[in-house]
Amino acid sequence: MLKVELHVHTGDDPVDLIPYSTDDLIDRAADLGYGALAITLHERQLDLAPFRGHARERGIVLIPGVERTIRGKHVLLLNFPAAAERVQSFEEVAALKARWPGLVIAPHPFYPSSNCLGRHLTHYAAIFDAVEFNYYYTRQVNVFNEMAVRWARAHGKPVVANADVHRVEQLGPTYTLVDAEPDAHAICDAIRAGRVAIRTEPISNRAAITYITRISVDGLRGRARRWTAPRPAPAGCPALTKHLK
Repeated sequence: MLKVELHVHTGDDPVDLIPYSTDDLIDRAADLGYGALAITLHERQLDLAPFRGHARERGIVLIPGVERTIRGKHVLLLNFPAAAERVQSFEEVAALKARWPGLVIAPHPFYPSSNCLGRHLTHYAAIFDAVEFNYYYTRQVNVFNEMAVRWARAHGKPVVANADVHRVEQLGPTYTLVDAEPDAHAICDAIRAGRVAIRTEPISNRAAITYITRISVDGLRGRARRWTAPRPAPAGCPALTKHLK
C-alpha cells in the first residue's frame, strides 16, 4: 500500500502565495514515508520534469495535476496532459476523460464556500472518479466530510483523504493508502477501482482557525500580486522606465 497525497499546492502556485518550494514538499513527504504526491496548483499544471529526479531519489512518485475552477467550482484533474489546465466546462472535462485515462476528484465538495461543488457534484456525478475527505475538520465539526462520505457511498464512488496542503506541516494526519505499484497510471487506476483506504485524524480548533486564516490571507495576497504585476508594453510602444532617486 502506497501512502499518497493527492491535493498539494507549492510555491509555484499562480494564485495563492505558498511559502515552500516543490523540492521542500518532496523532502518533507519523503521524511514522512509518502510514496506519491499529486501537485495540484490552482489553474496551472506544473511541469514536473525538473523535479522528477529529486523525487525519484527520495522515493516519491509525482503525479501531474491541477485544481481547475470550472463554472466557479474547484475540480481536481490528475494525470492528464497539460490541456487539463484549459478546460472550462464540465462537458470539456468529460471529453478530456474520453481521450485520456486521467482521474477526476471532487475536492472538499460540501464545505461552505462558493468554490465548492455542492449540488454540481450530483448533477455531474458521472464525471467524478472519487470524492475527497478533507483535512480541515475538528472533533467538534466534521459535518462537511460526513456529507461527502454519504454521497460517495450513495453513488458508488471511492473516498480519498487529502490534506489540501498549503503548509508542509499539514502533511501527516490525513492521507490515502493505495493498493498499487509506484506508478502514476497504476495509482490512478487503483483509486478508480476503489483499492484505497483512508487514514485521518482531526486537527485542533486552533490549528483549523490558523490554517484557514493563512489560506485566506495567501489567496488575498496572491490576487493582489496579480493585480499589481507589471504588464508588458503594447507592441510597438517603448516601455517607460521611471528612475526613483
